[in-house]
Amino acid sequence: MITVIGTLKGGSGKSTLTFNLGVWLGMADVDVQLIDADPQATLSDVVEVRVEERFDPAVQVRNASALTPEGLREHEETLIDIGTSDMEAVRTALALCDRVVVPVPPSQADIWSTQRFVQLVHSIERERPPEIFGFINRGDTHHAVRETVEAAAALVSLPNIRFIKPRLSQRTVFRRSFSEGLAVFELEPRGKAAKEFYALAAALFPHLLS
Repeated sequence: MITVIGTLKGGSGKSTLTFNLGVWLGMADVDVQLIDADPQATLSDVVEVRVEERFDPAVQVRNASALTPEGLREHEETLIDIGTSDMEAVRTALALCDRVVVPVPPSQADIWSTQRFVQLVHSIERERPPEIFGFINRGDTHHAVRETVEAAAALVSLPNIRFIKPRLSQRTVFRRSFSEGLAVFELEPRGKAAKEFYALAAALFPHLLS
């Protein structure tokens, strides 16, 4: 399966999610490749750290030149991190993928951006549009703050995107683990962030757990 992880805005956590999913799939003995189609190359940077530290499992990352029908079908799972500063790569990835996963930070601006991104996905000429999934990323952990809940409700109401209930919260462990070349569940296996990630991964890859 070819999964694009993307939005129209930077800072949404695309590279962090792609990396964590890649490590998790590797641990499940899935033949997975990561493609860094974002010129910022954040995903490539964290994979380089992981390689240097010799963490297991190793993950493979390729650049946008791998965005070909042949290159994308060489592995059981492909995760593509896209960045809108290279719209040619974005359109190529969206034309070839099976589905799109959209991490949505809890703000009205991100809801509007997500709506525009869904429209972009559907504007790509192909036989039928890919499935689009959205979830709240970097949600607030304080129950008194309603913005996360309100953003989730708004995301549910958007057309042509399927809402995924499991969310990831704004936790420092995501940044700390990422800077060390580790998945969040490697750095703190019993932490709240790991539990949140497992719930999201199960929702995205249910066929691996059945």
